[in-house]
Amino acid sequence: MKTDELIAALSTNVEPVNRRVVDRSVGIALAVGVVVAIGITLIALGVRSDLTTPRAAIFLFLKLAFAIGTVGAASLYLTRLARPGGERRVSAGFAALPFAAILLLAGIRLGQAPSSHWDEMVMGKDWLECLISIPVIAIVPFAVVIWAVRQAAPTNLVRTGAFSGLVAGGVSAIGYALHCTDDSLPFVALWYGGTIVLCTLAGAILGPRLLRW
Repeated sequence: MKTDELIAALSTNVEPVNRRVVDRSVGIALAVGVVVAIGITLIALGVRSDLTTPRAAIFLFLKLAFAIGTVGAASLYLTRLARPGGERRVSAGFAALPFAAILLLAGIRLGQAPSSHWDEMVMGKDWLECLISIPVIAIVPFAVVIWAVRQAAPTNLVRTGAFSGLVAGGVSAIGYALHCTDDSLPFVALWYGGTIVLCTLAGAILGPRLLRW
């Protein structure tokens, strides 16, 4: 068979790639990850007892807004990174907006408070629990997201792994927020934001191994 004939045979009856497959796979992974994160929080940690009070509800909303915003922005880019060459169409700037917003609010809140209260506002009561819980809860969501991305063909494995970790960290924070009673915005900015960044770095390290194809 000549080269031209081989090319013609290979190009016969080729069906177009469904670009929604990646979006659907990542969407399913996010849904599963959120359910798992909430389930682990409910079983292992429990829901905060004052959740029905207006103050607790307001701060829960702020925590969830940060976490959901992080997941939404990161997953948008992740669906692009999962496609071959998709990293050329991705800028991480938009994904950083939730972090910039929470840092701004935290800075404003610190500026309004006496400096003698800053340590308590930043460290809270359960900083160590937060530091451990969010990365641990993120393990299963990260595994599910990696599975979804492997259904595609990412070419920048470090960056795709990092965004997978970012998504998993945000999903984990959604679940953990239902338990956390530290409502200081500086605490949320440092410990929620910091642990999500740790998940992102872990994803960048593990991405080349887990996403190799």
